[in-house]
Amino acid sequence: MIKAALFDLDGTLLNRDASIERFIDSQYERLHEYVGHIGKEEFILRFIELDYRGYVWKDKVYQQMVAEFDIVGLTWEQLLQDYVEQFQHYCVPFPNLHKMLQSLVDQSIPLGIISNGKGQFQMDNIEALGIGHYFETILISETEGIKKPDPRIFEKALQQLNVPAKACLFVGDHPENDVKASQDVGMLGVWKKDPQWADVKADYVVEDLMEVCLIIGALVGQ
Repeated sequence: MIKAALFDLDGTLLNRDASIERFIDSQYERLHEYVGHIGKEEFILRFIELDYRGYVWKDKVYQQMVAEFDIVGLTWEQLLQDYVEQFQHYCVPFPNLHKMLQSLVDQSIPLGIISNGKGQFQMDNIEALGIGHYFETILISETEGIKKPDPRIFEKALQQLNVPAKACLFVGDHPENDVKASQDVGMLGVWKKDPQWADVKADYVVEDLMEVCLIIGALVGQ
């Protein structure tokens, strides 16, 4: 019987790819005085490449871009600060995000988030999506001092929700950090399908977030 659900943030609830594209397009326009000598498409594509879908923190990304593109009058630290302060204004949710979360809350399913990343930065993005109130626990790796796939961060979330691993499912887009890691602690691993990967060994696969409700609905009575 499923009694609770945990979620990854980036690539699962937050459409990070779309959010990054919106942000970097805006950053180029806002800082055109300093980066206008670079073609807009080139600037955007290089950022996305260096960002490596969020697995490289932006200090390294901007240091590389300043050096490669010979950006003057604007330091990498200023570019990074702009990212930290402004990204939250460009957050794009996946379709049916609020509908799915509200449906689970209406079924009295306790919810939580486990996300790798910078603490305040991720909390700002959760607030920007307007979803913080749905969750009984939110664990961010920087704040916790541990990150996925470390089992301890999953175990802490389970303790805070007061449910055993076998009574909880985890929804995430990363095959190792989310699906396998949650399965390794005894949870059901649900893969939020991402075209970057194939043949992911998950208990369930979803493309639309509302499918999570269908899965939980089928498992609640078991």
